[in-house]
Amino acid sequence: MIQTLIVIAWTVPATIFFAIFAILISLVDPTGKVPHLVARTWAKSILIAGRIKVKVKGLSKIDPTTSCIYMCNHQSNFDIPVLLAHLKVQFRWLAKAELFRIPLFGFAMRRAGYISIDRTDRQAAFSSLDKAAKTIRNGVSVIIFPEGTRSPDGNISPFKKGGFVLALDSGVPIVPIILHGTRSIMPKKQLRIVPGTVVMEITDPVDISGYARENKEALMDRIRNIICDAFKKIERK
Repeated sequence: MIQTLIVIAWTVPATIFFAIFAILISLVDPTGKVPHLVARTWAKSILIAGRIKVKVKGLSKIDPTTSCIYMCNHQSNFDIPVLLAHLKVQFRWLAKAELFRIPLFGFAMRRAGYISIDRTDRQAAFSSLDKAAKTIRNGVSVIIFPEGTRSPDGNISPFKKGGFVLALDSGVPIVPIILHGTRSIMPKKQLRIVPGTVVMEITDPVDISGYARENKEALMDRIRNIICDAFKKIERK
């Protein structure tokens, strides 16, 4: 419980400070690149406060000069700071609209170029995907949790189709990322933070040129199998 209070005591003022800093920086950097680096520093500080170590596997498989869509399993609220701190490329989040309604934090996310998707409104969701596709075609990568929300039981939940439509419309590779260990640090619906070690595993990019909207389910199954197989392999150990 003491560790949880320490993290909360640090995260609240750190979020306010870094959000204001990111907003101010965005006034002179409309690209969102520097605000994203500010967000990375914020994430690193939270991991330090939580005494969370991260081991990265496969970082060399990423080409930082090529835009792509990163798809990652979603186990915990700590997935976000882990990815921000250790996926060392410029990317933008495709995130649920609720996060953008958080005072100050949501505004900072918008100024950094992160993209809101309203899953309660079909038309707004498609508009968000169009915006994301334009961002990708301009050379910036996007990261998505294809499960849509955190796993309630530690298993990989079914994937949603939106991210795969986005990939096909953008024409860029998908890079699967697997996070191991974040759920034991902070499970869904629990306000309890336990120090630990996380493994972030980056797999080979998947070429989508052989897929179209008509067979997007096959692409979805391929990516899900990659993530599930890698996740189960370490979880069994």
